[in-house]
Amino acid sequence: MDDNIKKIIPFAKKYKTHVVWNVIHNILYALFGTIGMVMIFPVLKVLFGNEKKVTQLPDYKGLLKIGEYLNDTLFYYVNYFSESYGPDYALLLTVSLVIITFLFKNLFGYLGLQQLTKIKTGVLRDLREKMFKKIIELPIPYYSEKRKGDVMARMLGDVNEVQNSFFMVLELIVKEPLTILFSLISMIYISWKLTLFVFIFIPISGFIISRIGKSLKGKSTKAQQENGFLISVVEETLSGLKVVKSYNAENFFSNTFSGSINRLYKLTNSIGKKNNLASPLSEFLGIVVISILLFYGGNLVLVEKSLDGSIFIAYIGLAYNILTPAKAISKASYQVKNGLAAAERVFEVLEVENTIVDKANATELKDFQNEIHLKNINFSYGEEAVLKYFSLVIPKGKTVALVGQSGSGKSTIANLLTRFYDVTDGEILIDNHNIKDITMKSLRDLTGLVTQDSIMFNGTIKDNIRLGNLDATDDDVINALKIANAFEFVENLPDGINTNIGDSGNKLSGGQKQRLSIARAVLKNPPIMILDEATSALDTESEKFVQVALENMMQNRTSIVIAHRLSTIQKADKIVVMHKGEIVEQGTHDALLAQNGTYSKLVMMQSFE
Repeated sequence: MDDNIKKIIPFAKKYKTHVVWNVIHNILYALFGTIGMVMIFPVLKVLFGNEKKVTQLPDYKGLLKIGEYLNDTLFYYVNYFSESYGPDYALLLTVSLVIITFLFKNLFGYLGLQQLTKIKTGVLRDLREKMFKKIIELPIPYYSEKRKGDVMARMLGDVNEVQNSFFMVLELIVKEPLTILFSLISMIYISWKLTLFVFIFIPISGFIISRIGKSLKGKSTKAQQENGFLISVVEETLSGLKVVKSYNAENFFSNTFSGSINRLYKLTNSIGKKNNLASPLSEFLGIVVISILLFYGGNLVLVEKSLDGSIFIAYIGLAYNILTPAKAISKASYQVKNGLAAAERVFEVLEVENTIVDKANATELKDFQNEIHLKNINFSYGEEAVLKYFSLVIPKGKTVALVGQSGSGKSTIANLLTRFYDVTDGEILIDNHNIKDITMKSLRDLTGLVTQDSIMFNGTIKDNIRLGNLDATDDDVINALKIANAFEFVENLPDGINTNIGDSGNKLSGGQKQRLSIARAVLKNPPIMILDEATSALDTESEKFVQVALENMMQNRTSIVIAHRLSTIQKADKIVVMHKGEIVEQGTHDALLAQNGTYSKLVMMQSFE
């Protein structure tokens, strides 16, 4: 059994009742389908007027002679109706039995499909739910290497493919094989000699079909990967549409997209060619066998006269009854290969090991009392060392600013304090608790983060601000907006705090978005605040508004301010000057200026307001 099938089974177990009912309905579907074809035989007997004359009801002589018993019972009633009411009534009886049998066949087929639909949609829901949980659990470093579009393709497209193709396995192992099996049993009962041909045909056609479908899984994987790339191109183009248009790069992105859809076009055509070949090929092979049966069986009827003509026609009907499920099996086996390729990509994400997790015995840190201590920290992205034996103590209630040129490791400190990344060596302590020993939820409850790119979500202002405290009232939201110096512009919006701000907050200016992200942090009300270049993307006027908001927020809090604009951190209790992952100077603004060193040079390079 394929590994991916084994991995799907736990998801299907939840729906085992539906699986059992699907199997029961499929068994009855196959049984009534075969009985329906066998029932054509008495209709033909009545039509040709050579039905068996049975004048009394037969006795039941056990399961081994059930066929004979049912046959004689039927012909007793055929004879009774024919003599009592005329031959047309006998014909009506046999035709009615065929209709009733096929009614039951299709009823059970429908019920089986209903159960299968519940399994498919249930597993699709559970897979998507598990995948989304995994996607948001995975650490930030995972997404620095992966395309978001590819992850989206796996979440949406591949999971769908698993649903559409994979559960055909239930049809493959129950419905269609049983239809073939019951038909073969009836055919052996009629003529074992003729059935020998069918037994030779099944393995030969199975071998031919499997040879054609062998490369399907590999091509399906390539197509799904290409689909992921395609979604990435669309997602990146839409996210950066202003840059695309301002650089007149529409043609470049159009060409990238065209290249991808053309590769996908060729791959899907190649997959489609083989998928489309499955059904006609199996039908043609079946017709070849039926033609041989017609020739050989015709000899038995016309020349040797060892086989009744009406029985032979019913036999051919049964042989044709094998063709439809054989076609379905060959088609489904190809689609299952597509499903296996998709399942592989889904489980690839589900099985990624999360490198940043809580320890088994992690404790909950309820509050922050004394200090944050970064102790001999080393950290590197791949081969490149970003921090080297970095040590710093941040006392409670103090504001510490980190400054330095781009690439000096300032933002890395923010990523490490929130455990978006883990240190390579050394440790980060909060009140002498290593942050790796406390739960990530409690660590992040203690910290608030305001980043350079103020991330907003499509929704109302209220929904965006309440992210850190979903129980907050409207009054709480308004108070947070006032502290963040944002209420003035919010109250002038059409619906106030209930105004929708559009995708990524695009209906607002940069300064407005930044003040809303400060309000979000204020409402969360954490004891430790991390401000990662919170004003660097703003114009001078917006910066003044945001600076007031930051000063309001930082009162009575421990703040780590990562700054590019030095004008924003002059009031800090301590300024730490970094260069290539190491501390080169530290002290107050005035003390560092007096040293006339690196900080003084940085200040000289920036004009103060």
